[in-house]
Amino acid sequence: VQLVESGGGLAQPGGSLRLSCAASGFTFSSYAMAWFRQAPGKEREFVAAITWSGGITYYTDSVRGRFTISRDNAKNTLYLQMNSLKPEDTALYYCAKSKMSRSYYQVDDYDYWGQGTQVTVSS
Repeated sequence: VQLVESGGGLAQPGGSLRLSCAASGFTFSSYAMAWFRQAPGKEREFVAAITWSGGITYYTDSVRGRFTISRDNAKNTLYLQMNSLKPEDTALYYCAKSKMSRSYYQVDDYDYWGQGTQVTVSS
C-alpha cells in the first residue's frame, strides 16, 4: 500500500489549496478514505472522510462549509479542496486508508498513512 500526498504549500488567509493523494497497492474503490492533519505540538486530528463510493462525506466542524473531500476511483486519487483558509488550518495533512471499521473519526480507524504534505496559511 502506498499513499502519496501532494498539493500543499503556502497560502494567504482566505485563499485556497487543493490536496491530492495518489493511492496504489490496494483496491482503492473498495475503501473509505480520510484526511487528517497535525499541527506542531498537537495530536493528529480528523479533517474529513469519504465512503468508498463517494456518496457520503464527513467533516470536522471547523472545516465544514470550507473544505470538500472527493475521490476519483478511476484515477485512484483522493482530493481535499480547501477554501477560505485560516491560519489555524496550518498543519501537516495526511491521507489515510480505512480499516473498514464502522467509524471514520479516529486515527485507529485507519491502517495506512501517507507521508503528509505541509499546508501553511499566513500573510
